[in-house]
Amino acid sequence: MSLDFGSPSTPKTPKTPQGDRFIPKRSAFDGDMARYSLSGENNDPQSPSSAKRTPARDLYRTTLASSMLGKGTVRSKILDLQQTDSPRPAADSHMPLSPTCPDDRSPRRATRYIPMAPDKILDAPELMDDYYLNLLDWSSSNVLAVALGTTVYLWNAATGAIEQLCETTREGDHITSVSWSPDGSRLAVGTHHAEVQLWDPTALRQIRSLGGHQMRVGSLAWNSGGLLSSGSRDSTIANHDSRAAQNLVSQLHGAHTQEICGLRWSPSGSQLASGGNDNLLCIWDLASALGSQGASQAPRHRITHHQAAVKALAWSPHQAQLLASGGGTADRRICFWNTSSGAMQQEVNTGSQVCALLWSTREKEILSSHGFTQNQLTLWKYPTMTKVADLTGHQSRVLHMAPSPDGCTVVSSRAADETLRFWRVFGSDGHGFSSGGSGSGKSGRAAFSSPVLARASSIR
Repeated sequence: MSLDFGSPSTPKTPKTPQGDRFIPKRSAFDGDMARYSLSGENNDPQSPSSAKRTPARDLYRTTLASSMLGKGTVRSKILDLQQTDSPRPAADSHMPLSPTCPDDRSPRRATRYIPMAPDKILDAPELMDDYYLNLLDWSSSNVLAVALGTTVYLWNAATGAIEQLCETTREGDHITSVSWSPDGSRLAVGTHHAEVQLWDPTALRQIRSLGGHQMRVGSLAWNSGGLLSSGSRDSTIANHDSRAAQNLVSQLHGAHTQEICGLRWSPSGSQLASGGNDNLLCIWDLASALGSQGASQAPRHRITHHQAAVKALAWSPHQAQLLASGGGTADRRICFWNTSSGAMQQEVNTGSQVCALLWSTREKEILSSHGFTQNQLTLWKYPTMTKVADLTGHQSRVLHMAPSPDGCTVVSSRAADETLRFWRVFGSDGHGFSSGGSGSGKSGRAAFSSPVLARASSIR
């Protein structure tokens, strides 16, 4: 037999390490568990401490191990020959001994539910389809005033009672605007024949008639101090003190050139916003509005940003000198203004004619009602102006909105089908529409117990 010493031997391929002889699977090795088990009292039967084991001590040991190492990790084996996944505590598991899981966790705020259907629908025959009029208002005493043709009706939301307040008697005359005083004790009524009337809703009688205009009065607004402002098609604003014998305090003219369709006093009563069919938005200081000696009769700001009539106006209840304005069909924008500087803070194109705006007193939200093309109500989150909800179902433009005194419900009106719709859009205090608790049901057409308010019945 011969041996070949010349041919080299075939090199051996090195083996991939598979672990050492003591720990076959390092990935399954739990170091914390191993140290705990090796140092445990039960490993030395002769230790003095192990002789003192009691059920209470065992329970404490088990609880401590579960809390610090996780549930399901208490076991006798130190080394695992099989690949296993150690169970981890659930994200919401309660570990009373862990400093990272306190008992008093802050609860998450529940998402508010916004009903997509109205709570109530009332018939409103002869409701005029005129963008420039303001025919709806809800008082602080929970009475809704609505102008239907030549007549003003009062609906008590707490009792369901309906009363006729007044009716025009002159030929060709009709109601063009209504507005409650801040305390709900008086109702101002504007007419097509340029008259402003003050009414006592309790006695159902007229208190007095206020002049100052040559054409129809389409907008009215009360100051927190009792001053009443009226806007007319004659492009003037008249300021009235209803308590004085000579009611006309001042008259503002020259700023607007067409009909004034929007009027709103700021919550503090220090500024008046006016919008007109001339696409103008004007901000007036109180001194100018009152015609105080030495004060300019010109508005503080004369804003020409909108491209259509400016009827929708709303002052923020959350931030001083913040005004929202909305434009008509050719504009379709909601703009936010700093009325101190006159600067626009932001704007959003809604895609539809803006008919009315209303701030929530509970949340930083604003509700807009629209006409062509979508005829919807839209709830926006301010200041991001992200849509919270679209309330649809109207078949024509939603001309007017008014809030309930508790701030929960909004009534909207549309003239095409002559209806009033009640939306619980700003939350609920559990009392229905009235602060006194008239109640509400699950059906949108049976929200109140009074049968006179059923959908098929007329508000008349």
